[in-house]
Amino acid sequence: METQASKKATSLKLTNVGSLPIRTFWITSIAFFICFFAWFGIVPFMPDVVRDLGLTPAQKWNSIILAVTGTVFARLLIGKLCDKFGPRLCYTFLLIIGAIPVILIGFVQTPLQFLICRLFIGFIGASFVITQFHTSIMFAPNIVGTANATSAGWGNLGGGANRLGMPLIAAAVVSFGVADEIAWRYSMVVAGVIAMLMGLVYYFFTKDTPEGNFADLRKSGQMPVLKKDEESFLSVLKDYRVWILFIVYAACFGMELTVYGTMDDYLQNTFGLTRSMAGNIVLSFALMNIFARTLGGFFGDRFGKLKGLRGRVIFLTIILAAEGLMLSIFSMATSLTIGLVFLIAFSLTVQMAEGATFSVVPFINKKAIGSISGIVGAGGNVGAFLAALFLKLKSAMAETNALEANSHLGEEAMKAAQSVAAAGAVSGGYFVIGLFVVITALTTLAIKFSMADEKAVAEEMERELALSGGN
Repeated sequence: METQASKKATSLKLTNVGSLPIRTFWITSIAFFICFFAWFGIVPFMPDVVRDLGLTPAQKWNSIILAVTGTVFARLLIGKLCDKFGPRLCYTFLLIIGAIPVILIGFVQTPLQFLICRLFIGFIGASFVITQFHTSIMFAPNIVGTANATSAGWGNLGGGANRLGMPLIAAAVVSFGVADEIAWRYSMVVAGVIAMLMGLVYYFFTKDTPEGNFADLRKSGQMPVLKKDEESFLSVLKDYRVWILFIVYAACFGMELTVYGTMDDYLQNTFGLTRSMAGNIVLSFALMNIFARTLGGFFGDRFGKLKGLRGRVIFLTIILAAEGLMLSIFSMATSLTIGLVFLIAFSLTVQMAEGATFSVVPFINKKAIGSISGIVGAGGNVGAFLAALFLKLKSAMAETNALEANSHLGEEAMKAAQSVAAAGAVSGGYFVIGLFVVITALTTLAIKFSMADEKAVAEEMERELALSGGN
């Protein structure tokens, strides 16, 4: 019987689609892209939704919070399900079931119905965990960080590409005679149907592991039956390294979501940019995920080859600290040119830090990669929620004080004072967040691996490379 190790990919040859790991890489990356595309698909249409459903500002903000909240719980659950049932079935059901609220949001008639749909649409954000799990068990230690980072970058790309893609779908819908003001409804239905069809593709064209599906492997005795699943999950919860990575991912992916979610207004208020120009800048940084996250995984693998598992942790520490410094320096910039330089540097380092995080995750506990990926992935959304809440409260207080102090002046003067106050509050918030990221970077040095872990990974890497002929 050939071992699973002999079928793992030791290189990321993207054109070798005849290889099961590479085919799985492409399918899971595309599925992830579609999930994020659908998850954030409503964002470009929010002005239309507000007019159509009569949403209040509070309801609009609540819909954003609910979408993130649903993802946190879904990520925690899906990781454990992956360990038990395998990524193939989990992704199939997530795509098909997750497509239902995406389709239903096109039929909502009240703000409450809209909020409920946004909550359940957030569940498809758990696709990140399955993607990381599937690539983790398809690729050998020498390349797993690069594979994880590249596939994850596709998902984040989907979250930015919807700014271009969804309006194009809406335009196509309108060309068939649909009224422009309700085109958003049809566009969401189209996105949901695409996600549902992708679920069928995942079921028929992927396998759980290079050796086959979990169910078949357990029947043949090639994979142990998880009789003590609860104990295994408990051991994950007790591992301090998992919670350090939880905070680390909050400090990178969470901060990316928060910063880019507030950057449009910040660029307008601080540097006087138009909304269109600010939006295009933020979109360009989202598109950097195509390569930046891959770089994080690549260098994680390089450091791993040179210094073992400890090397992966060292690189994560370095790149996370760089992220925090770039954000803090950007927050103090008063020149647009200097600001953009450090904003680009922040975008590059934060996405590299995300890739570096998941070059470490697969080595914490190989028997519970799904559970660990779920917990760490949830950390990103928790970080985004807390950071957004911090900036919102800080900004609201500053704006209120500015309006009260300038209430005796004209409306234009009050608005100008409000913009200045908001920019100053967010700037100070970014600086504090940057310091938090730097402190978090230092905590990663507490992540330790035993000599037995180091030896096992080195032997697996040597065996995989030998069996693949070093390719």
